Parts: sequence; structure tokens; C-alpha cells
Amino acid sequence: MNPSATGWIPKLLTLVEKQQILEVATNEFIFYKKLRNVGFIYGISTETLLNKPLSKLTFTTDEYTKINLFHTLLFIFFIKYPEAKTNAAIEQIIEFYEAIDKGKTSFIKKLSLSNSPTDNLERIISARLQESNTISKEKPASTLTYSLLFIDVLAFKKYLKNPYHLKVYTEKLESDLINFCFLALKSKSEKEKFDHKIIELLESSSAYLTINNHQSYFNSLEDIVIENNYGALEKEYLFDLCCLALWDDKKIDPSEFQFLKQLAQIFNYSESDIENTLEHIKRFSEENSKILKLFNYSNHIQQFYKNSTATVKLLILRNKNRLIKELEESGELVKLLGYSSVRELTTEEKDKVKEQLLDICKTIPSLTIFLIPGGSLLLPLLVKYIPSLLPSAFQENRIENKKDSNS
Repeated sequence: MNPSATGWIPKLLTLVEKQQILEVATNEFIFYKKLRNVGFIYGISTETLLNKPLSKLTFTTDEYTKINLFHTLLFIFFIKYPEAKTNAAIEQIIEFYEAIDKGKTSFIKKLSLSNSPTDNLERIISARLQESNTISKEKPASTLTYSLLFIDVLAFKKYLKNPYHLKVYTEKLESDLINFCFLALKSKSEKEKFDHKIIELLESSSAYLTINNHQSYFNSLEDIVIENNYGALEKEYLFDLCCLALWDDKKIDPSEFQFLKQLAQIFNYSESDIENTLEHIKRFSEENSKILKLFNYSNHIQQFYKNSTATVKLLILRNKNRLIKELEESGELVKLLGYSSVRELTTEEKDKVKEQLLDICKTIPSLTIFLIPGGSLLLPLLVKYIPSLLPSAFQENRIENKKDSNS
């Protein structure tokens, strides 16, 4: 199974039965804890909840996130309707995403939907991951990790119970979550440059503060909780993300702990709950050798190129054998790829590359990324990850290993 290729949902459903989806946990709270264990709640999925191999491929965090989001939505549906079929669950999930998008020009309306429900849902999930990583369209340099995706799960749970006022609930929950995280960051006695930048971005992100009462400021901690009668799962999620926001620098100072004590008191949590949550974040961070950040900030052009590079690397390595075979039949393309590693291609050369890559894309459609505007910047990656394609004239800096030199 390849979660980055079309048809991954039907393939997954041939590998995993309905019972296996449900047997992960006996209730939604245990399921939530397991989602937190694999990093989904923190926005960095490191594995799936399924106790079986799904592919020979090594999945990326994005691919794990796709699988975990789909699995979680299915679990929520089957908890509500245990006798229902998977097809019914998929239709309900699609209807849910259409409901929260009603009257809004965003990711659903930009999709070219097919007649296949699974194809449609695959596109929706991919678009949802992309959209969830942006806090403000006016500020493309500001991004949130996939931590906000659990809002979809909470909203879907509410949708199955009562579909009315769903969009208001979803927007308000997201707004309040950001409000909580803003207050958490403000509680720091010693703020780093990164913290100040995030606070400025949140303060200027008025789109999240004008949903109901057109406020131009953040609510206080008490006002948020009084205004919204959150259930146990919402509180657990909000508390986890506030702890995550404060743990970003891997330490909790007295002012931060005081904030968490206030939040814990409002949620009827104890100090041991605070310590357990922080300990879990610390352990997860250490075990996965990752620096957990609720917020990521980078230049949007650099971020785009970084993401594109990672995507192309994945596509090349997964299609390496097929790609080598196709390229071996196109000597001119290999030659031009060699040139691209040492100089900028001319317009005529770029046109030739596009024309010949188009032929390859007919057999490996996922490589059409090279044909988009700016795709020529990614061509050297072919050379980097399949260096044997280069003619010898372009390999003078290659250092042979001992085995090669002795043979």
C-alpha cells in the first residue's frame, strides 16, 4: 500500500477488516490515548494504530497522518453505528467534510471529485492535510503542524450526533484552541525570539477572533471556558496542546506551570495530571528523537522548496527501478539531466526535458510534479538520487569505495 498514490483507501480496506479497526480500543478515550502515543495529537505521526504491516514501504509522517486520520474517523463512526458497513462510513465522512465547508470557498470546492467515493475521500484527506498546515492565508510564512487535525475528529463526532450548527462549532473550537495556545505562550516569563514571533502572528490573525462576536482581542482563560461547555475529550485535547506549546523549549518555568495549574483547576484536573502530560510529551520527544513544535515558522518559499524536495525524493526512490528503465531508453534526457546538475538549462533544453518527461509520466503519473511551473528546479534531484544515470563525464567527483577500486 502506498498512501501517496491513488487507491490507497481501497487497498487499506483489503488489508484491514472492520473488526481490526474497532479492536484498537474499547472506547474513544482509550483510542485518544493511543493516538497521542503514536504522535497524531502532537502533529507528528510516527506509526499507525494497526498491529500489522501495511506495506514494504517506509511511510513518511504525512502518510502515517493520513492513515491515522482515516482510521480515527472510521472508529468514531463505528462507535456510533457498530452494525454499519464501511461504505456507509466513507459516505458519511465525505458528507461531513462537505457540511463544514458549506458556503466557503476552500479546499472542497477546489477539488475535481470523481464518481468513486474512495477517490473523493483520498483527495479530501490530502487537501485537508495541506490546508490544516496554514494558520492564515494572508500570512503564508506562518504554519501550524497537523495538531489541529483532531478538531476534524471532534467535529465529526458532533456531526454524527447533531449536524446542526456544525460549522460554527468547528470554527469556534479552532479559534479557542489557538486562543488557549496564545495564552500559554504569553505565560512564559522568558520568551525566545520564536515565541515573540508566534505571539505577534496570533495577535494579528483576526480571522480566528471574529466568528461570533467580532472581537479584536484574545479572551481570558476564564472567559473561554465559561463560554464553551466543552466535553471531556475536548478538554483533554486542549490541555495536551497547551502543554505541548509550553514544552516547545523543553522546559517549564514557574509562570508556565502556574498557567497550567489554572487551566487544570478549570478542567478539574490535578497537578499529577499536569506532570503526567508533560512527562508523556518529554518521553515521546526523546523516543522519536524529534523536537516537538506546535508551531513552525519559516519563509514560505523555502518551506515550499523543502516540501517539494521531500516529495520528489520519495517519488524517485519509490519508482527507482521503473524510472531507470524509462530513462535508459532516453539518452538525450539523461544527457540533459547531467547538464542540469552543473548549469542552468536553456529554454530549448527545458522544453525538450518537459517533452520527454511527459512520456515518462504516462507510465509513472506521480512524477508530473516535474512539469509544474518551477519543476525544473527539482531536476537535479533525479541526478542526486539516481547517480548511476549520469554519463561518466559528469561523475569526475565520484569517490569509489574500496571494493570498486580493488576490482
